[in-house]
Amino acid sequence: MKRREFINWVGLGVLASSLPVAIAACQSPTDGGSTASSASSNDEPELDKSPRADGFAAVGTVKELDETGSISDKKFIRDAVIVVRDPADPTGVIAVTSMCTHQGCTVDWDTDSALLVCPCHQSKFKADGTVDSGPATKPLTKFEAKVDGDLVLVQTKA
Repeated sequence: MKRREFINWVGLGVLASSLPVAIAACQSPTDGGSTASSASSNDEPELDKSPRADGFAAVGTVKELDETGSISDKKFIRDAVIVVRDPADPTGVIAVTSMCTHQGCTVDWDTDSALLVCPCHQSKFKADGTVDSGPATKPLTKFEAKVDGDLVLVQTKA
């Protein structure tokens, strides 16, 4: 066997032996893979986001809301939604669509200014979805929201 053939076979062997590792690393826990990171760091149960009989669905937990300042769910049943604490009532919550009315970018909650800010063109909205500054001219759609125990719920029906 020539040196070149030998090196080609060794290279092929290295590639073949690393393939199972690459497949396992790309596999999510729902695909049957099992990783230590598949369980949350504080072992909280997975959140049931299916609609309840009263027409509300969970978007997150109160703990998550208080730790991060907002809960955003781009795949919520009605529309992409963001939930923040009500500045007028710290025990209450406000939910609005997270899609900017200017050009559809996703707004983020800025804790320092207590405003929803669009990263694309810097439109700013108050927590209730009303426009604080443009270029957006239309308010964000508001959803009914509430806290129920340790869950933050948003109305699923218009």
